[in-house]
Amino acid sequence: MDKYTYIANSDAAYIEELYNSYKQDSTSVDEGWQKFFEGFDFYQKFPANGNGHANGATNGKVVATPGKVDAAQIRKEMEVVHLIRGYRSRGHLLATTNPIQKRKDRKPQLELSDFSLGPEDLDSVFEAGTEVFGRPATLREIVDSLKTIYSGNIGFEYLYIRDREQKNWLRKKIEKEALNMTFSIDEKKHILSKLNEAVVFENFLHTKYLGQKRFSLEGGETTIPALDAMINKAAEMGVVEVMIGMAHRGRLNVLANVMQKTYGQIFNEFEGNLPDQVWGDGDVKYHMGYASQITAENGSQVHLKLAPNPSHLEAVNPVVEGYIRARADGMYESDYDRVLPVIIHGDAAVAGQGIVYEVTQMSGLNGYYTGGTIHFVINNQVGFTTDFVDARTSIYCTDVAKVVDAPVLHVNGDDPEAVVFCMRLAVEYRQKFNKDIFIDMVCYRRHGHNEADEPKFTQPTLYKSIENHQNPREIYQKILADRGDVDAQLAANMDKEFKTLLQERLDMVKQKALPYILPKLEQEWHSLRKSTPTDFEKSPETGVPLEVLEKIGKAIINTPEGFQRLKQIDKLLKDREQMIFEKKEVNWATAELLAYGSILVDGNIVRLSGQDVQRGTFSHRHAVLHDVETNFSYSNLEHIQEDQGPFMIYNSLLSEYAVLGFEFGYSMANPNALVIWEAQFGDFANGAQVIIDQFVTASETKWDRWTGLVMLLPHGYEGQGPEHSNARPERYLQLSADYNIIVANVTTPANFFHMMRRQLKFPFRKPLIVMSPKSMLRHPLCVSPLEDLTKGSFQETIGDSFVDPKKVTKVLLCTGKLYYELYERQQKDKRDDVAIIRLEQMHPFPQKQIDEHLALYENAKVFWVQEEPFNMGGWTFMLRMYAGAKPLEVIARRSSASPSTGFSKIHAQEQAEIIRRAFE
Repeated sequence: MDKYTYIANSDAAYIEELYNSYKQDSTSVDEGWQKFFEGFDFYQKFPANGNGHANGATNGKVVATPGKVDAAQIRKEMEVVHLIRGYRSRGHLLATTNPIQKRKDRKPQLELSDFSLGPEDLDSVFEAGTEVFGRPATLREIVDSLKTIYSGNIGFEYLYIRDREQKNWLRKKIEKEALNMTFSIDEKKHILSKLNEAVVFENFLHTKYLGQKRFSLEGGETTIPALDAMINKAAEMGVVEVMIGMAHRGRLNVLANVMQKTYGQIFNEFEGNLPDQVWGDGDVKYHMGYASQITAENGSQVHLKLAPNPSHLEAVNPVVEGYIRARADGMYESDYDRVLPVIIHGDAAVAGQGIVYEVTQMSGLNGYYTGGTIHFVINNQVGFTTDFVDARTSIYCTDVAKVVDAPVLHVNGDDPEAVVFCMRLAVEYRQKFNKDIFIDMVCYRRHGHNEADEPKFTQPTLYKSIENHQNPREIYQKILADRGDVDAQLAANMDKEFKTLLQERLDMVKQKALPYILPKLEQEWHSLRKSTPTDFEKSPETGVPLEVLEKIGKAIINTPEGFQRLKQIDKLLKDREQMIFEKKEVNWATAELLAYGSILVDGNIVRLSGQDVQRGTFSHRHAVLHDVETNFSYSNLEHIQEDQGPFMIYNSLLSEYAVLGFEFGYSMANPNALVIWEAQFGDFANGAQVIIDQFVTASETKWDRWTGLVMLLPHGYEGQGPEHSNARPERYLQLSADYNIIVANVTTPANFFHMMRRQLKFPFRKPLIVMSPKSMLRHPLCVSPLEDLTKGSFQETIGDSFVDPKKVTKVLLCTGKLYYELYERQQKDKRDDVAIIRLEQMHPFPQKQIDEHLALYENAKVFWVQEEPFNMGGWTFMLRMYAGAKPLEVIARRSSASPSTGFSKIHAQEQAEIIRRAFE
């Protein structure tokens, strides 16, 4: 079909071929050609042949005859069709979307001469008019209509969409509704009112708090009526929850005039008043989140949330998506039409930040699907001080949309009616097709990057134009007045009333600081509390009754009748059965599955994602099995009992940044879900460092947002080279303070079992960072009695039961896999004078438990032993945290720029040297 749609040099032969296809199956050609053939008297174009019969159709087929088709007329009809298609595909390049400066000439090639047409053809009637009007029309009518639709204040990009239904739906909306775009007087007054709120709010702050950063919306004030229209349209179409992610530009205005955060609260923050409930370090006002509930125009209630976001701009995108997914899963039975993610971008950021591409690629994947996102770009045309010509290679900042066939609506920010139209269309498209859609609102930034910045240093000519340019409210007010739609006095009265209201709120704040109102998001976590230092002195009981473990055990060894198992899987399941029901002991993988199963039996969600999590990078988990004949997949943990929680396990796209952000958002939305991200190798988390630093480790102290997210980071020196050895524990330990996160490196399956269960057993939520094992997954000593899972709790430290305390002259403190190498040397040499103490949890630091262990060894020296180089691992953390009575020394690899050697022989030598020094 496509090869005929864009024929450059068409002739009668092509028409005949298309026509034959059309007669055999009308749907085999594009809808435009269907209309063309319906309206075009094809048979009449063939002159009579020598036999006295017309060249035409016989039994639905074009007959090849000596006569010739009127090729010139056919060619002209074809060129008109090409002209129509040209406007649909390239008309946006002509659109008047830039309110402040002339657009660059992108050579759209939409002149009549580009289609072998000329002025003499303008009054000729062409059947191709059926493509636009449903009837034949003159070329003049066709061109005028196309210019009105495609080169006005909205530039439509959609013809690249491969789904015919979506493309045809958009075309009808664009060519019918956009052409006849009308608003009632009340709607126009409402738009003006929202513009007024946006403009006066910014002016007021600029006057009262001169020089304070606020990242104003001036120049892009149409954002406010746009978001207002979006929320009301979404409510009309069944949405009950909207979550917005955005950076700084316009955030305070959105908080005030969309989220309905009180002006008093905002002024309170500008005045520097601390909230009554000081719960941490806090954050600057243009990073904060908010939650509210508003009544839409149709009377329905809509829950609005604005996600907190650091200065890493687009980093919030996957967080919003994860949060919305969790809400859909947990509250609306995965009905994505009830929830709506909205991401507000800056033009420089949406083009420049790789996270945008990652999140776009996630949008249609089973594990990360949220029913489509509305992307709204506040296109300032400048990124800090960088012109857009230096900020991207693509024509548009939104060209990433084409990766997933998402339509883009480019719109002039000085035309609020056009912007509102685009927003309403976007909501309809999203609700109908559950796919992403982008709106690129081209506007400007009246001040510099912030209000203290001087933009004329870098864009003097642009800012000369901006200085003399009226704001969108003034422009719209004049348009309405000129049309006679509203009285000119109306806007003046609005302005005066709103300024008076703002001044009253400000005076109130100066008289008395307003109390801090707890946002709704925290109220949803009301059954939990904040942690205290004593909570980490002893972990809660997390044992599970034997009969429950056996029920889970039966589930994880069985497959459906007729399921053809791979030989290796058959052995794996038989080994699991033998461990649980005969030996009564479990290895790492079995303990892990039992932990998840026990949480599911309690009715909670377990969600696990990462690049190979279903099988496990090291082929240990096998949580999803595949039939060798049909490839049918079966997840044992989904079939424990009828009334269990859902088990969600997804192999992710090859992303760390976006996937970890998504899982963070999911965990932040649902306190009763165990949410886990597993890195393929621990240091792959390097690619997600922004999420770790700005969200995971600091969200509680900055924003009072809690999460129980678990990060499994495979770690251990086994000769696999610098990229597959070290999960960089020192980074997480450096980020540890005020009980913000838990950092662990456990050595037994039972302790891992209790640690995972503890995440939901705690009366609070903390992120858990686990240096998870590789070789230990199959180490013969790394097993636990099944009985250890039925009782007890997580052990922050594990002492040495082999040594004679009176003989001990040396105590080795260690963590993780190194323990087994130290233990094997201890046992081999019968060294009952060297004690090994395991720190299963590094942070919060278990000082009391360490002291209790060390008290047994009065005459011993204490060493911290680690596999990592001296400048990595836990050593510097131990220097800061260890407060024992005995001094602490270290045994480690030499300092290194790289985590480990890439040569296996050198690795073996270095490892042997660590063990030798530990026991010398």
